[in-house]
Amino acid sequence: MTTTRKLDYAERGAVIVVADAAALAQCGAELVATTMQEAVAARGIATIALSGGSTPKAMGALFLSEPYRSTIPWEAMRIFWGDERRVPLDDPESNAGEAMRGYLDHLPIPKSNIHPFPTAGDPDAAAAIYAETVSSMVPGAPVPLFDLILLGMGDDGHTASLFPFTSALMKADELVVANPVEKLHTTRLTFTERLINAGRTVAFLAGGAGKKERLHEVLDGALERDRLPSQRIRPTSGNLIWIVDEAAAASLNRNGIE
Repeated sequence: MTTTRKLDYAERGAVIVVADAAALAQCGAELVATTMQEAVAARGIATIALSGGSTPKAMGALFLSEPYRSTIPWEAMRIFWGDERRVPLDDPESNAGEAMRGYLDHLPIPKSNIHPFPTAGDPDAAAAIYAETVSSMVPGAPVPLFDLILLGMGDDGHTASLFPFTSALMKADELVVANPVEKLHTTRLTFTERLINAGRTVAFLAGGAGKKERLHEVLDGALERDRLPSQRIRPTSGNLIWIVDEAAAASLNRNGIE
């Protein structure tokens, strides 16, 4: 990966700082390619949980071109999402729908290997169904072990749909939950901290000046896990990586290695 700086935040993760949004998308694509190749070589399949947002969309567009199109083991991948809005796949607010229309439908991935959330009906039932799907398709017990989980970070410090001071933060034993988010007047479906932290590699992709103060709080500040749910992400035995651009990293305290 081409980087401008590398910062070590110990248990808070390794931070890779790249120049701009384009470099951020490319660095994310390279991480997906490398991780999926290594997983297939080791276990015969590769499991990934994608996130929504503009950066993953830009990263996904790169997959349609070389070298990614022909070198990523698409046919051996099992694809999930870390959270979802309760909208149909054809809605532009659907994380899975946007990814499928934008790039997944144009790659050699068996349709049976793409697993969007069920979003109709009772949200608790939908979360339970998705937890069963994950458990049946992703190796690992009692907690499935994803090879790669991609995350974003909101301006309020949330990740996936683990929002500050919401009930999902208290769900220590579950894998997937329906999380009422009062400030958004909605309920989201989301992986829990437990499932995310079981991942072999967990990577945040965060870019833009709008993230810099919150990123500084999450990485440099005191632990406030309920106010800043991104601080809850600390893989049990896997790797935690932050891939951020210079604008998002502008307020970080560490100078790192040039």
